[in-house]
Amino acid sequence: MANGNLLGAYLKNRRTKLDPVLFGLSGSRRRTPGLRREEVAQRANISTTWYTWLEQGRGGNPSADVLDRIARALTLTGIEREHLFLVGLGRQPGVRYHGSDPITPRLQRLLDALTWSPAIVRTPTWDVVAWNRAAAVVLTDYGALPPDQRNILRMIFSDPRIRSAQPEWEAVARFVVGSFRIDAARAGADAEIMPLVEELCRSSPEFASMWRENDVQTHGEGVKRLNHPVMGPITLEYSAFAVDGRPDLSLIVYNPATPGDQRLIENLMQARPALAAE
Repeated sequence: MANGNLLGAYLKNRRTKLDPVLFGLSGSRRRTPGLRREEVAQRANISTTWYTWLEQGRGGNPSADVLDRIARALTLTGIEREHLFLVGLGRQPGVRYHGSDPITPRLQRLLDALTWSPAIVRTPTWDVVAWNRAAAVVLTDYGALPPDQRNILRMIFSDPRIRSAQPEWEAVARFVVGSFRIDAARAGADAEIMPLVEELCRSSPEFASMWRENDVQTHGEGVKRLNHPVMGPITLEYSAFAVDGRPDLSLIVYNPATPGDQRLIENLMQARPALAAE
């Protein structure tokens, strides 16, 4: 650390925290804890000399491929791999989309605490994976849909009810397509979205035209207006948040824009039976 060798210090730290027994190696007669340098090098398929130089700060800048192999050799987590690239190359690693694990109970409790504000959690491919009761009542009863139908893009272009609720449907659709495109690209999910894109291109000429335009948007914050079948016109202010530690998830919160909008939501939720967030 004294000479600024952040990469070497981090590699040594991670290496010494590994249990040799877990890798089928003997844990006896070791002067220091963890794996030996030559063991890490062998697992990473690089020379022991090269790995030793990296720890000593004499190896120059390693390639992304070398760092990736070292990350696997050291069984780094996603955030540890990201830090390895930041100290080794000064940038984040290339994205690798692995799909989304279920949300934690704590995140669901956060959604449920937003009593009058519809809130959802979605993936980079715009699948809704969690929601609160306000979202089920005001937006869509996601629990009544099969999991593979809880995709915002598919609902916008395939569900007449969703379309009729948008007073400015074309503007909303263009915004969704542009945001969807950039989110999928950032997550490295281009291959994963292609079946959905091809399906919508076949079923919706409007989607096909918008997709060919290659526009991109950012889904940060804005205003959403709805023609609700029960409440009538209602305005919501939305904000999108990254879920820390879960780059595959985004939290979208829709706050009533005015006290009158909140009263409409309160009245509707009190009149409707409970809709569970499944």
